[in-house]
Amino acid sequence: MAAGKKPVGRQSPIEVRALADTADLFDAVRLQQTVWGFSDIDLLPPRLFVVAAKIGGQVLGAFDGQRMVGFCLSLPGLKAGGRYYLHSHMLGVLPEYRDRGIGRMLKLAQRNDALARDINLIEWTFDPLEIKNARFNIERLGAVVRRFVPNQYGATSSPLHAGLPTDRLVAEWWIAGPRVRAIVEDTRRSPISVQERIEVPIEIGELKKNQPQKARQVQARLRKEFEHWFSRGLTVIGYEITPQAGAFLLGTWSEKE
Repeated sequence: MAAGKKPVGRQSPIEVRALADTADLFDAVRLQQTVWGFSDIDLLPPRLFVVAAKIGGQVLGAFDGQRMVGFCLSLPGLKAGGRYYLHSHMLGVLPEYRDRGIGRMLKLAQRNDALARDINLIEWTFDPLEIKNARFNIERLGAVVRRFVPNQYGATSSPLHAGLPTDRLVAEWWIAGPRVRAIVEDTRRSPISVQERIEVPIEIGELKKNQPQKARQVQARLRKEFEHWFSRGLTVIGYEITPQAGAFLLGTWSEKE
């Protein structure tokens, strides 16, 4: 085992707390580089973390003892009409700590902090090709999606992006609404009425690595389908995984749901 590395114990308690100490903020920057493998030009600098913590954003860290194993960063935003919201720009967890619920812990800490400040909406972008992440956002958190942004960030240096355009969906997390409350509190949910499906082949990860041209074709198809159905007023309200595909489930939705 590498020096300074702590073995991952399944029962190890994880603590989530706001980051304010300069050393912690620099640790979050380093963790960002570990998770995404960015070159220096794509890294968010320490100054942005410092500013976010001071202007009403959120900089939260997940700790296993003294070791930071995950973080999230959000910035304050303002919608037309004067509605404040938070844009959750980045959340990352070290590979050896994934699938332990740490991402959800960080998101719920974001939600608790926002509700305490009377902020009801948190948004973030995510890659529709990432099947597990899409399911997490929609089914485990209760986010809905009504917007698609082609190539939002341009080309990046992250190997996770495989040189593809950075097409993104915009997750809307209406944290005080009944949909989110039911999912977060694990209470009975109202059934959804599905009108359309948009499917991502289950082998998309392998295509990105080994057949990038086919991955681009899948991405181009998704772009057309999302733009088509969003322009007709449909919303992503569910997600399911089958042996063949990850499927976005679309139907009608309003902010009261």
